[in-house]
Amino acid sequence: MKSIRFASLVVASLLGIVLGPLASQAQSARHRSEIAFVANQSSNNLSTYEIKSNGGLLGVAGSPFAAGGAPNSVSVVPSGRFAYVANVIPGSVTGFSVAQNGVVTPIPGSPFAAPTGTVFVTTDPSGRFLYALNCGADCSGSGAGNIAAYTINQQTGILTPIPGSPFAAGEYPYSLAVDPTGQFAYVANAGSGDVYSFSIDSESGALAQVGLPVAAGTRPLSITVDPWSQYVYTANTGSSNVSAFVINFDGSLNGVAGSPFAAGAFTAGVAASSNGKFVLVAAGPGAFVYSIDNSGALHAVPGSPFAARVSPNGISIDPTNHFVYLVNAGSNNVSAYVFNNGNGKLTPVTGSPFPAGTSAAGITTAPSPLHR
Repeated sequence: MKSIRFASLVVASLLGIVLGPLASQAQSARHRSEIAFVANQSSNNLSTYEIKSNGGLLGVAGSPFAAGGAPNSVSVVPSGRFAYVANVIPGSVTGFSVAQNGVVTPIPGSPFAAPTGTVFVTTDPSGRFLYALNCGADCSGSGAGNIAAYTINQQTGILTPIPGSPFAAGEYPYSLAVDPTGQFAYVANAGSGDVYSFSIDSESGALAQVGLPVAAGTRPLSITVDPWSQYVYTANTGSSNVSAFVINFDGSLNGVAGSPFAAGAFTAGVAASSNGKFVLVAAGPGAFVYSIDNSGALHAVPGSPFAARVSPNGISIDPTNHFVYLVNAGSNNVSAYVFNNGNGKLTPVTGSPFPAGTSAAGITTAPSPLHR
């Protein structure tokens, strides 16, 4: 499986003194419990955790839960009710209903059919549509890959293919990000090294290409959009850097001056903070943190990169914007940090790293669902 890469945490002195006020700040900002989800590629399962008030992870009863073959990505609808996992082999999407305590149970009809080599899943901001990327021959599948699109039944979580799906993208599409308005979707194509822009039909969820593809770095594996729908960023694992783009009025993209911006070896995951100030990237040494200036350009935060474990891969910022989680594929665990969303600095959470499954690949965090 050519495209799936399995490429020491520094404990701060006076940890309790450093973490105390930051953890208290995070706790005061939380009005709802949160859950973390990790797709474990080699153990073929999904780990779920309660996010504690200090940012620590506590495995829920029964975790990990069986998924499909080589799960690589996980996405949760905004309400927290349903979670979906991309299974690379032979290609499918496993759907789960999520309980308030983080226990998951399969959705009727799951796993749902998808083209071969399903490497990534995400939902739109409304929670009505799901997009699954199939990177084809680059991920033990066939062909150049495409985008499978589904509607999500709001009561059951069952997926139904959208008419016209799957939609064409570049070569070996690997990651997709929907802008916060739900109008546009952006796809990082690992094989062709570019980004495709799409408009999203608000009624059907169908995709229509906008403008021309724009060049990214070598083998872009992850993509994100800032919370104000101004900029797009890709993590380019082959060139160890981050490409930045400005979003035009019609959803098309133009490069930011100075892009790409240097990162570490095997740049893998990328996420934008919900306050629009920072971009965080998982790469060889750990978590790289950048501030975003008024042009969309990136500037390394002092102290960056912040150490992780072996082969950091996916990265997630929790919904409160106070904690950061980075999965380490080589050491089968999750590095957790308190995130100072004022200056961008990361401080390890007490007890970090937390155990995960074998070859932990993708991670996301979400609020606990309100239903029973």
